[in-house]
Amino acid sequence: MKQNRLFILLFILMTAYSFGQKTAFSPSDLWKLDRIGGGSVSPDNSTLLYSVTKYDVGENKGSSSYFTYNLKNGKNETLSGEVSKLKGIQWTKDRIAGIQVVDKEKKIISTTLDNDKPLVIISLPAEQLIDFKISPEGKYLVTIEKVKTRKTTTDIYPNYPKSDVRIIDDLMYRHWDTWQDEFSEQLFVYTLENGVAKTPGINLLDGTEYDVFGGMSNVIFLNENSIVYACKKKIGKEAAQSTDTDLYIYDIASKSTENWTEHYMGYDQQPIFHEKTQQLAWLSMANDGFESDKSEIIIRDITTQTDVNLTHNIDLTISDFVWNEKGDKIYFLAVKEATFQYFEIDVKTKDFRQITEGVHDYTSIQLVGTKLIGMRQSMLTPNEFYEADIKTGVEKQLTHINDEFLAKFDTPKVTQRWVTTSDGEKMLVWVILPPNFDENRKYPTLLYCQGGPQSAVSQFFSFRWNFRLMASQGYVVVAPNRRGLPGFGSKWNNSISKDWGGQPMRDYLAAIDDVSKEKYVDKERRGAVGASYGGYSIYFLAGNHEGRFKTFIAHDGLFNMTSWYGTTEELFFANWDLGGPYWEKENEKSYTEFNPTTYVNNWDTPILIIQGGNDFRVPIGQGLEAFQVAQLKGIKSKLLYFPKENHWVMQPQNAMIWQTEFYKWLLETLN
Repeated sequence: MKQNRLFILLFILMTAYSFGQKTAFSPSDLWKLDRIGGGSVSPDNSTLLYSVTKYDVGENKGSSSYFTYNLKNGKNETLSGEVSKLKGIQWTKDRIAGIQVVDKEKKIISTTLDNDKPLVIISLPAEQLIDFKISPEGKYLVTIEKVKTRKTTTDIYPNYPKSDVRIIDDLMYRHWDTWQDEFSEQLFVYTLENGVAKTPGINLLDGTEYDVFGGMSNVIFLNENSIVYACKKKIGKEAAQSTDTDLYIYDIASKSTENWTEHYMGYDQQPIFHEKTQQLAWLSMANDGFESDKSEIIIRDITTQTDVNLTHNIDLTISDFVWNEKGDKIYFLAVKEATFQYFEIDVKTKDFRQITEGVHDYTSIQLVGTKLIGMRQSMLTPNEFYEADIKTGVEKQLTHINDEFLAKFDTPKVTQRWVTTSDGEKMLVWVILPPNFDENRKYPTLLYCQGGPQSAVSQFFSFRWNFRLMASQGYVVVAPNRRGLPGFGSKWNNSISKDWGGQPMRDYLAAIDDVSKEKYVDKERRGAVGASYGGYSIYFLAGNHEGRFKTFIAHDGLFNMTSWYGTTEELFFANWDLGGPYWEKENEKSYTEFNPTTYVNNWDTPILIIQGGNDFRVPIGQGLEAFQVAQLKGIKSKLLYFPKENHWVMQPQNAMIWQTEFYKWLLETLN
């Protein structure tokens, strides 16, 4: 009987059941959504260029197409012909340019939206060219290219060409999901004559082992004569323990380089130059090693070489910004109380105001006249392009890629709830209620534990941890903005560091306890789920939940803080958040009291453990150690292992199995 019931429940889950006149949103529906991306406005402010990616689960891949949106008449058009086959399309002064892959070469092609007079700017080996940018007046081309900067094992041992071994003598030998190889990503500049690049180009990093930091988004031109780029000019152990990236200016005529942000100690990135006022603005963090530090806007007058911290007195962390045409205002994107909104700040007075508001996240920003244009999403809807009137804040949806598809489904309800924490603070908790919610019914309830650990629980639309999908399967979702999340001031954001198992855990319990007072919460069917630091939270709560939860799901979570410190790659993160190495006495609390392994003797609750084999941030041993504990203690447990996935699940078919196993586990353990 139980097996038959489970089969019926799974059938309902995967095929979407009738709910009135509409249906429930299912995992397969999630992967039918089109994903809008990119988005850049033409130099004359007339046209928005963007991409749409469709995924074919059967083929296990996605394919992208380019579209234009006429900002004057609202007309959408699909790019066709040869121009539609280009990759990485971008606007130039009066044309567009993109990359064409031909056999083993990548050609940078300049053309028009109508495929008029295509011109090959440069042709490079396919494995060499990564990205490009053309100067505003079309005099120069900059590229990011792979350059061999290190010896391989075959170089050292030419008599053993079939050997398979890595010889490592320093740290940062792997990063996220990639082992360090013999190549570095270097920045080249080429002079253009009649639109064609003169070769060879000049390597701005001189064949060192450094990489351009952050790709082409951190490379700009100054007055057509200079290039500004971001770089962390550190290698090995020094690079592994530092976030100190700097902005460098390269003078094309003199071929000289100068560090412009040497005395700024954290991340310096996203430079934007205002030509009329001769001012350079960028995002800067104050503390070396703190990757989630407050991000502020610094402005430098390049004539006087004086700097101003524009947002020092604003307790917001900036994620993106643009200048206005006159240069007396900056519009920026920041998270405030768990939503990402647009703001305006006066460059001289530093007075600022919020432009937009509402239960949604803006994820990009561009200026077009009196409007800001960007992608907007919520927990219920994926990205679409919107415009917001700068003066009034009135918003208008520009694209409708998924509107018709989503209209077929019943919609959950997203609510805000302010919960009093154990230390008397107020915490914003999102509560997502199932479609056709009935307060007189009792629902299984999930506590969602966020990763990061300093990533906002905002109005994001995730293609894995999707709250709309969870609620549509009949679960109440409780998503707390616990200690350590941005959008509630620097003190709230910073307080998680060196306190991983302290107040943030008490915040989780305060959230689930408060929501559980509602009669619609079935206290006998509560679970907790999360990834990364959220996975750590699951492992920690498994030994400290005092019977609250009936099931757990942990994805790529940190289980053993000692072994994790010994195998992760970006040590600046561990050093800042845990205090430093486990062998130093002053850090003992992070590796004992705040270590999930300390409490495994209390484990007695079913747990699903998910682990990516190519996750070098939270390496495979973390998931294996946790699973072994659960198995040896006789706890109902399962290991879902993805050998080729990293910290995320990127392949469509793997993602479908992830979703299927996720909800199958909940059905087995909460029903």
